[in-house]
Amino acid sequence: MNNTIRGLLKKHAGLPVNVDDLVDGADLYAAGLSSFASVQLMLALEESFDIEFPDSLLNRKSFQSIDAIERSLSSILDGRKVA
Repeated sequence: MNNTIRGLLKKHAGLPVNVDDLVDGADLYAAGLSSFASVQLMLALEESFDIEFPDSLLNRKSFQSIDAIERSLSSILDGRKVA
C-alpha cells in the first residue's frame, strides 16, 4: 500500500520535493501539497484501490501524511471486508 501511495503522490501531488525522501509521517502540506492536488490524489487513490472516501474522511487530516493516508485507506478497506 505504501508504494502505491508514494507512486500516486509522485504522479498527482506536484510536490516540489522528492517523494522518496519523505518519511511516512512527514506533513505533506508542509512539503507543498495544495488543496487542489489533495483532491487529485484522493481521486487517484479511489481509482487505484477501488474505494470511495466517505464524507467523514474528506478532511485535511486524512491526507496530512503517508501514514494518515494509509490509516484512512485501511479503515475504508477493513470496513468493506466486513460489509
